[in-house]
Order: sequence, then C-alpha cells, then structure tokens
Amino acid sequence: MEFGMPTLIEIYDLEESAKLCKELGLSFMELNMTFPQYQIEQMEEVEHLQQIADKYGIYYTIHLDETMDVCNFNPLVADAYMETLQRTIEVAKKLHIPSLNMHMLNGIYVTLPDKKVCMYQEYIDSYMSGIKKLRTMAETLIGDSEVRINIENTDGYLPFHKQAIEYLMESPVFGLTWDIGHSHALDNIDEPFIMSLEEHLNHFHIHDGYGTKNHQTLGTGEIDLHQRLGLAKKHDCTCVLETKTVEALKQSVAWLKENYK
Repeated sequence: MEFGMPTLIEIYDLEESAKLCKELGLSFMELNMTFPQYQIEQMEEVEHLQQIADKYGIYYTIHLDETMDVCNFNPLVADAYMETLQRTIEVAKKLHIPSLNMHMLNGIYVTLPDKKVCMYQEYIDSYMSGIKKLRTMAETLIGDSEVRINIENTDGYLPFHKQAIEYLMESPVFGLTWDIGHSHALDNIDEPFIMSLEEHLNHFHIHDGYGTKNHQTLGTGEIDLHQRLGLAKKHDCTCVLETKTVEALKQSVAWLKENYK
C-alpha cells in the first residue's frame, strides 16, 4: 500500500508539486485533468513528466476530467471524451501509471410536475451502449499493461450506475476507487454495493469528514480511518491523501506517521 498526494490548487507547477511529494515521503502524485495545466496536450509531454518523476523518485496516477462523459447522447461530445481517454491511456502506458480515476456522471434530469426523471435511467439502452464502447476501447488499448481505470463513488450510485459498474467489473482493466469521505457524507449508502465488489478495489481517496463535510485533515473528523486503511492495505491499494490545501496535506501526513503503521 502506497500513499500519494492530489493536485493542489495552491501549486500550479508540476515540479513544485513533485518536490513537495518527495519532502513529505509520499510515493506518487495524482495529476488531475480537471486542472488547466494537466490537459491532454500537457500530459502527452511524457519525457518532461518522466524527468520530473525520476528526479524526485515518485510516480503518477491520473484523475480523469470530472466532466468526462463517454455516454453523452451527443455523439460529437461523447467522441471527444473518448478520444481524450484513449490518448490518456497511451500516456499512462508510457509512464507506467497504474490508476486512472474516473467519475460516473448523473447526466441530465427532466423535471415533471410530480417527479424528476433521470435521462440516463430513462434511456438506459443508449447509456449502456456508451459503456460498452468504453469497455471495448479500454480492453483493446490497455491490453496486458498495468493500467487500470478505477471508478470512484461520488454522490451516491444510481441504478444505472450500478448496472454499468457491474458490467465494467467483468473486465480485468477496470476496478474501483473508494472515496471514504464521499461515502461518509452520504451515510455510507454506497458501502454495501462497493463491498459486494470488494475484490475490485484498487485505489482509495483518503480524507476525514464530519457530517456532510469531507476532504478534512486526517484525525479531525468522524471516519474510522484505521478500518478504511486496513481495507486498503488488504487489497494493496494506492491511496491519495485527498485534502485540498498544502497545510492540510502536511498535517495528514504527520497524523499518518504517528497513528498508522
């Protein structure tokens, strides 16, 4: 089990981030493609990224753009996201990146007089067609490399999410990310589903939380961190200490060193 840091909004520069990663004794940094400095054109500068990684003795994981939606009903939009993912997989293979973290979006709702209708649930066949294209593409490009696309829990899995995830978990190139703070903020409603697929856990986002607040410094909230870390260790997962500031990250590393062996 190895620990890493997220992309922090306080640090724009890749090398400065890598330097902090090494200073804190962490193994990797998760490059977040939602940020402008980590768009696909910058990510494809693999020689530069490798030089930085080698200089500081770290490696990378990737957090895919949080708006990535390969199931969008507009084929032009879906194809753009699919191309971005294809190119990112090629980057990951060259840099020996083990994890691409991916969100599952809720899509658009139509509001009726008495209820809201989720379009992806209503048009599940169209949604699953996009998921099937995703799996076929990923299996073809990833092949027998070490890259895995890990699906993260966010705002609570909906029925169509669960159907898609169960289908993707049949493939060896997909796995799960467990964000323990997101779970806690939702009274752990996703935990039974995640645990039913426990053998597919590859990646964790570790942070503390209380009530509906998450991304808190380790040791300052209500989450049973030892239990969650024990599960991550059981499955030899990579773990991002997903706090949002440099100071919170430093304090979380200090808590980890003092409280978890």
